[in-house]
Amino acid sequence: MSTLGGISVIFDLDGTLVDSEPNYYEAGRQTLAEYGVPDFTWADHEGYVGISTQETVADWKRRYGLSTPVEELLAVKNRRYLELARTSARAYPRMREFVELLAREGVPLAVASGSSPAAIEAILSRTGLDTHLRTAVSADEVARGKPAPDVFLEAARRLGADPENCVVLEDAAPGAAAAHAAGMRCIAVPYVAAQADAPEFATAGLLLRGGQGEFTARAAYDWLVRAVRTG
Repeated sequence: MSTLGGISVIFDLDGTLVDSEPNYYEAGRQTLAEYGVPDFTWADHEGYVGISTQETVADWKRRYGLSTPVEELLAVKNRRYLELARTSARAYPRMREFVELLAREGVPLAVASGSSPAAIEAILSRTGLDTHLRTAVSADEVARGKPAPDVFLEAARRLGADPENCVVLEDAAPGAAAAHAAGMRCIAVPYVAAQADAPEFATAGLLLRGGQGEFTARAAYDWLVRAVRTG
């Protein structure tokens, strides 16, 4: 029996399991340029890290005064992103190691992401993570995206797990807030280093300020073991 007892682990996808933010930025830049916004920068993109694609394009429409329907913007961005993801999605090696370690222990695992179902499927398939991560929930499938807890609560429901027995891995402040709202513990691995002091991350049980450079599978596993023992 696993030393992690009844714990289930839910992973955010983009920026946590895979280094997909550069692809999301490029897809966004191309989409906005097509609709007359030529100067979308990486700094602009960072403000959307952790927010669902649908909510992102809805904010674009307001911010840039676009007349294009949200549904069209969403379809164009998702299409461009999928083209990039299918050829260049890359899992973080230490996160892959952690997934494999948990899978060997028989820990129930899920993905809960703001990406579309098609994007989640494409990335998990390309990286081979679909071998272990068979339960996946998109924000498109629930009423509200992060920072609302809906996507994590749905993942727990599909795993048959109580929220208080779930641990979330997240890279973004809205995701950490969502985990907290769901009543779940959180390991926070900030993608944007400057956001490590965001108040949402203060609710995390383990905050790795150095992001992926500080994360190791063994340290995360040892923290989970201690969390189980202390309840």
